[in-house]
Amino acid sequence: MASRKTILVLHLAGQIPLAGIAWQALHYVLGLRRLGHEVWYIEDSGARPYDPRRQALAEDCAYNVAFLRHMMERFDLGDRWAYWDAAGEAWHGLSGARVKALYREADALINLSGATHLRDEHMACPVRVFVDTDPGYEQARAAEGDAAARSYLGAHTHLFTYGENMGAADCPIPLLGFTWRATRPPVLLDLWDAGCVSAGPFFTSVATWESTGKDITIGGETYLWSKHVNFLRFLDLPRQTLQPCRLAMWPPTQEIAARVREAGWEIVDPVPVSADMRPYRDFIVTSHAEFTVAKDIYVRARTGWFSDRSVCYLAAGRPVVTQDTGFSKRIPSTAGLFAFSTLEEIREAIGRINADYRRQCHAALEIAHEFFDADRVLRELLRQAEI
Repeated sequence: MASRKTILVLHLAGQIPLAGIAWQALHYVLGLRRLGHEVWYIEDSGARPYDPRRQALAEDCAYNVAFLRHMMERFDLGDRWAYWDAAGEAWHGLSGARVKALYREADALINLSGATHLRDEHMACPVRVFVDTDPGYEQARAAEGDAAARSYLGAHTHLFTYGENMGAADCPIPLLGFTWRATRPPVLLDLWDAGCVSAGPFFTSVATWESTGKDITIGGETYLWSKHVNFLRFLDLPRQTLQPCRLAMWPPTQEIAARVREAGWEIVDPVPVSADMRPYRDFIVTSHAEFTVAKDIYVRARTGWFSDRSVCYLAAGRPVVTQDTGFSKRIPSTAGLFAFSTLEEIREAIGRINADYRRQCHAALEIAHEFFDADRVLRELLRQAEI
């Protein structure tokens, strides 16, 4: 095929072996393969691996490599991946020599989530695409003149972001010095087909209560890279709506766990949910719908960000009620998907979902197909990156 390209996807599904991250990577790897391209998955950042069982960084990467190998073999990609263990100075999957050769031979690499700081060997690849899945932080650093941030971004030939509203008048995040193109999280619809699986009674989500380390200040105002402030705003939701709600989440303290449960939420251990791709999928498919909030930086800065986890709910035909980040300017949120800013809007969304559940499920699937289908999203990304 004249249009067949060799494309490398760089990510961190082995470094952080959680199912949501694995699905994020696979939607790109499998989606590009289905478009007819030669696709390889590579992790060579050298970052220390994370062990979700201990909620801590690890010295040994055996668990991480086993997770990655299983993930790739499940989708017939057992000979298409590589993981660099910096501590042990060893390659897993492909050899180091093969990886370096791929950087010279490939038509393009996609640095998904900015997982890798590109080095000399990466620069041999002519097209280097950065896909920013957490908008706001890198743009703000670069605009402030941070030399490391500007060098990091400047190593790429094309910059894409899930912050689809950035650059608009109602988004204060500056984009000085770089051209950002909008993209969306892709999803492979057939992999989330719920079939005859019945939905349960719970509105659910998989969440991290609090994140730190990437807050930004713009115009004297600080934006938090965390969603806990928005959880607190709507914590009484189960009591206010009498709707059963379940979170797969690690509460950071016993006090927070007690507070969340007292507000009517059921909290379940996220490790069994996220330890493998199948239970994560089952958790979503057996949900009634998703209810979730977004990080403060996405909401108040109106970035237009949309969750790749919420996209999986939509693809499973499960309605989504999620906090508006500005995405509602471009993606309809009147059926199947509901953007909210107030408790009253949440009440209305839940009422509409429960009043005609089958129609809302069908509408959710239609949104996934029209706005997030991997074929459409990835074709457009490749077109804009001139791949």
